[in-house]
Amino acid sequence: MIRKHHRLLDRPSIAALRGRIAALVGVVALLAAVLTGTAAGTASAAPATASASAAAPAAASTEAAAPSAGPVIGWICNGTPVPPGWVLVSHMAGCNGAGQWLQVPVKDGIWTCAGSPIPPGYVLSGHMRSSSTCDNTDSWYMRLPIDGLWTCGTSPQPPGYVLTQHYPNGMGCDNIDAWYMQKVKDGIWTCAGSPFQPGYVNTLHSDTMCNGGIGAWYLQLAKPGMWMCPYQPVPAGFHTVYYNKDYCSGLGASMLVRD
Repeated sequence: MIRKHHRLLDRPSIAALRGRIAALVGVVALLAAVLTGTAAGTASAAPATASASAAAPAAASTEAAAPSAGPVIGWICNGTPVPPGWVLVSHMAGCNGAGQWLQVPVKDGIWTCAGSPIPPGYVLSGHMRSSSTCDNTDSWYMRLPIDGLWTCGTSPQPPGYVLTQHYPNGMGCDNIDAWYMQKVKDGIWTCAGSPFQPGYVNTLHSDTMCNGGIGAWYLQLAKPGMWMCPYQPVPAGFHTVYYNKDYCSGLGASMLVRD
């Protein structure tokens, strides 16, 4: 009978074997994680970070393009709205027969074509009946107001100014009547038709002043006890109590008192 002898492992050998088995189990676990996608969490999150960073330049680009372009100097077709603060300085054929205008920003001292907007605060102080730049139509000289300026009869009157003289034809306003404009002050003769000024009243009247029998009114700061002529508003903070038909060159006048 043949006996087979098996050599038993000693303790150091058993410990080494256990270490190899544990290492093998770790390798198998890592391989399983890769195959099942468990370890892919960090990798799949990376593109999300990249997408967020890529979105930032796109948002910045959108914000940069948000403001719309403002008006530009150039030709516009007849009937196109003119931006506030801009005027029309030239006219020519175009736009399929409708005609076109050259629009530019307004400035102090500029010739504009008839039909151009007059920006607030500006007046007309010159006129030409036929201008080549405006396709042989009327042209107007536009500027800011100053004390002591002849303005054309079609000009708007800015606040704080009165009309003190009149000329029927000339003073730079070709074929148009002209008015001399001055800053309002206490004690000044103004032509009939001059704008009323807050806090002032007309106290005297003349039939012959302002060239051509237009008539004039003497303008003063309103005070209690002052007699004011008719055809004008009572200033704020006052009312009238008496009336005298002989005052104001026979037109009659009422006395001012404080409210």
